Amino acid sequence: MPRKLSLLLLFFAAALALVHAAETPPTPHLVLQGEVHPSQNQTYFEIPFEVPSGVHRITVYFENLGKADHTVLDLGIADPVRFRGASGGNKDHFTISETDATPSYLPGTIIPGKWKLQIAVPNIRPNVTSRYRAEIYFNRVIDDTSFTEQPLNDRPGWYRGDLHMHNAHSDGSCPSQSGKPAPCPLFFTVDAAARRGLDFIAITDHNTTAQYDAMRELQPYFDKLLFIPGRELTTFYGHANLFGTTLFVDYRVGTPQVPDVNTMFRSARQAGGIVSINHPESPTGEICMGCGWNPKTPADMGLVTAVEVVNGGGGHGFFPGIHFWEQQLREGYRVTAIGGSDNHHADWPLDKVGSVGSPTTVVHAQNLSVAAILDGVRAGHVFLDFTGSRNKLLDLNAHDSAGSADMGDDLEPQKGETLTLKIHVVGCEGAMVGLLLDGHESSDLPQQSISSTDQTLDLKWTADGARHWLRAEVRDSQGQLLLFGNPIYIGFKH
Repeated sequence: MPRKLSLLLLFFAAALALVHAAETPPTPHLVLQGEVHPSQNQTYFEIPFEVPSGVHRITVYFENLGKADHTVLDLGIADPVRFRGASGGNKDHFTISETDATPSYLPGTIIPGKWKLQIAVPNIRPNVTSRYRAEIYFNRVIDDTSFTEQPLNDRPGWYRGDLHMHNAHSDGSCPSQSGKPAPCPLFFTVDAAARRGLDFIAITDHNTTAQYDAMRELQPYFDKLLFIPGRELTTFYGHANLFGTTLFVDYRVGTPQVPDVNTMFRSARQAGGIVSINHPESPTGEICMGCGWNPKTPADMGLVTAVEVVNGGGGHGFFPGIHFWEQQLREGYRVTAIGGSDNHHADWPLDKVGSVGSPTTVVHAQNLSVAAILDGVRAGHVFLDFTGSRNKLLDLNAHDSAGSADMGDDLEPQKGETLTLKIHVVGCEGAMVGLLLDGHESSDLPQQSISSTDQTLDLKWTADGARHWLRAEVRDSQGQLLLFGNPIYIGFKH
């Protein structure tokens, strides 16, 4: 199916899903409602509610139904032990979890027992009776997986991001006011990503979840840059990024709690996240403890979604992971090739290798939301831009008599059938585009020169009935990689 038609159908499906969701909104676990009277002017009152055991997040929606009559109700909350924050009248909803909370509120353990909404009444007019309504949700999935409830962009398209970065919450560093090395505030990393023109980022500090609180604070301001919950599960036997959940995942491989990496990977999946193996071919030892991928128990690659085939390398150049990734393909695993800057220095100029967004992972997604970006990664609808540009594009499509496939998709041609291949390249005039069959150049698929800034090239290839993966890449006149595409999978279903 051509991409345009496929996107149109997906758009209508998404629209129908949104309509259905609007018709059947999630049901709150508790609804608290009542009246406010003039006698309560400039007083405080509490609305108690019970939190059961097993809750790790509370989300509150509060509606002051007397606004039109100039009634003012200021909102706060306390758990059974302590005050957890107050937002006055400037927020109509908030969330609190073990790892993060809406600004104005404190993250921490969600203690079971009696919690209290604390309401101040700065103003209610005489002879006015007002009402309020509070909806309480426990463990709401959208709040565990994203820092925004709505997509930042509703349109399908190519979205550019960086899936591997560090800041003060682990080992990110930048000069202090006096020029001394200091833990670098997360804001500087996010600001660098915005200046790069990225659409999404994952802050992947080592093993910690502390960064999520700062990310929830910054997301409303950076409303064109999607924050994806991430962390780097850093073990003695290799590193892996976890995306898409704020829930804790135990990383202590080799302990009774986590005997092997597969236990960790299963926990990540159970928490709703996806896993990418980081810089698998990098050196390991004192120069970089545990950086190479060498688990004592072989990893079940069926639990892995992606492999970081290129890494900014913290100033040491790219650590390649391409050979490791290709080996997984040879063994029949469909893992997506992604990249990450692994940036530890947000102050680096954007033209430096390993700066924020260098390299850039470009994902075709149905919208700019955490769920859609991660679905794009799962599907393999991804190419890598080693130049960190804002406009370069690499798209590959193949079709036969039965159907069509884009990067990450399957095609099942008959033996002897001729496939039509279309490569769409933008922003690479003067470079060369090549197709690799099973990771190698083929005389049947010669390199093509790119003569314009927006060009589509057509090739033919005859299927031989065997299983193959076919991908495109773009190199400059010196042979340096510019763009790296994920494969179309041929014959993998039989």
